[in-house]
Amino acid sequence: MTRQILWATTALVAFASPLAAQQAFELDEIIVSGNLDATTLERIGVTASVVTREDLEDSGEDRVIDYIARLPGVDIRARGPVGTTSSITVRGAGQNYVRVLIDGIDVSDTSGPQIAYDFGSLRTADVDRIEILRGGQGALYGSESIGGVVNIITRRATEEGMTQTAALELGSYSTLSASYGITVKEGELDYALTLSSIRTAGFSAADENDGNTEADGYRADRLSFAVGHALANGGRLEFNGFYELSRGEYDEQFPIEDGTPDEATRNTALGLRAFAALPTGAVDSEFTATYYGINRETEGTDGVFTAFNTYEGRRVGLAYLGRLDLSDASELRFGADLTLETYAQSGDYGPGSGETETVGLFGEFEFAPTEDFDVVATLRVDNHSQFGSFTTGRLAASWRPTADYVIRGSIASAFRAPSLYELYAPGSGNSDLDAETSQSIDLGIERRFGDDNYVRATLFHNATDNLIDFPYPYENVPGTVTRQGVELELGVALSELWRLDANYTYTEGENPPLTGGNAWNLEFPTHDISATLSGDVTDRLSATATLQHVMGRPTLADYTLVNASLGYDLTDRSEIYLRIDNLLNEEYQTRAGYGTSDRAFYVGLRADL
Repeated sequence: MTRQILWATTALVAFASPLAAQQAFELDEIIVSGNLDATTLERIGVTASVVTREDLEDSGEDRVIDYIARLPGVDIRARGPVGTTSSITVRGAGQNYVRVLIDGIDVSDTSGPQIAYDFGSLRTADVDRIEILRGGQGALYGSESIGGVVNIITRRATEEGMTQTAALELGSYSTLSASYGITVKEGELDYALTLSSIRTAGFSAADENDGNTEADGYRADRLSFAVGHALANGGRLEFNGFYELSRGEYDEQFPIEDGTPDEATRNTALGLRAFAALPTGAVDSEFTATYYGINRETEGTDGVFTAFNTYEGRRVGLAYLGRLDLSDASELRFGADLTLETYAQSGDYGPGSGETETVGLFGEFEFAPTEDFDVVATLRVDNHSQFGSFTTGRLAASWRPTADYVIRGSIASAFRAPSLYELYAPGSGNSDLDAETSQSIDLGIERRFGDDNYVRATLFHNATDNLIDFPYPYENVPGTVTRQGVELELGVALSELWRLDANYTYTEGENPPLTGGNAWNLEFPTHDISATLSGDVTDRLSATATLQHVMGRPTLADYTLVNASLGYDLTDRSEIYLRIDNLLNEEYQTRAGYGTSDRAFYVGLRADL
């Protein structure tokens, strides 16, 4: 680890030297998830990445997970084509340690083996912005945020009048996708609506190189919406949500090569959120109510026996947040939330059910003694109906010694309560499990050169106790899990037309002895390098090429993935594009036994109507 730290420092100095003469710039982008109140990116003490709508369109990516796989500290584990189960790790922490929000709705599945979000079907059609916080965020978001938080925001009306967008794409594996969106802002009223649909024949989820040739298809339809009303006193009312229907085929965890009928899953997901921001004298108040429900019907076979099962998960949340200005340099935020989670399963694997209630109290103090220094202290107490009370905290600071430097650091604690499945699933559940707890540290430095150039280096460390392993039934493992490493990032304008963005993540980890032998807990890459070259070939033709090189996974081979896209402006309001996935036709896996796409071509049309 010492050599990697020295490399990070040396690289930062080396990058800084040739660029130092360029103009300093102001980083004023707002990030909404970094503290209990939205703040500018340079003033938060935690490490974050922000992806905009323009970033997604320039890349041509159709799935969210394919884009965020190239961000620092992020790795993916996919079980086949679009629609099959796919998850992410953040700094070596698996999917059940990452909280995922879509428009303020917690979308992790309470009926899954672990409470986690399946990224396999999430597409970019209605996404306007993605924020990824890395490191423990338990003091802000409660359980499951040991590794970080992914906050996804869909399209909103931002300017007066009506805007309509449409997109159509077709390509390899008989894939056809389409979307239509409309946003309207008329005075105090605004609303947004996006409809998207995809149909694909897919490829074999079980790797075809192991003799599996039966394709696993997928189809889905999704509606997302938001309605907002600005109040005369500066407050706001909003109601938003989404509804999705999907059917996908998959292959079992231990695929059989002799060819079995397609396993299939049918999902129905509904998310709703009601929000009110009300200035009430000295205290500004926010009230939020959320609902998320998912119903999964699965049909699986081993070639002899076919099993049918139904899983239902529900989450209801209520929250209050208050803000009080103590002085020009300090603010106090405080509040409470209540979360009810239920799980039920029925079918050939037996019945199971459970429910939990969590009540949280939290407070946050932000102090800016000078214009160049911010410190935020956050404290949270969660009372879990099964495990009692947990206290988590986070101390984060950001210092700008000059206009072009940002030094940030944070120390935090977090916890993960066992999932309802881990507690109550027939045969494998263990109601005597304890919660996992963690401590994390971040330290980073950022140097900016003009509006377009930057370098960053971040050191991170996470230690987690009471790891829940699966020797059947689940059990806690004595000892400490550690994840630590360094993230390096570079962005540079090569010319007026071309830009290079690159990052490197080094991650090392250590587990205590595992009774169940769950090697996936260490199945993240030691070295992960990503680079994106983008620019304009002519006034109308643009190009983007991305490269990702992954090395050092314990049981999986290294791989290099290259994607490319071209975009041509037909008019000022329409664009046709070509995307090539896996340009080099690399044979690789992100999860043992499961296949990935061969070289694939997609042609699409985007237009503002």
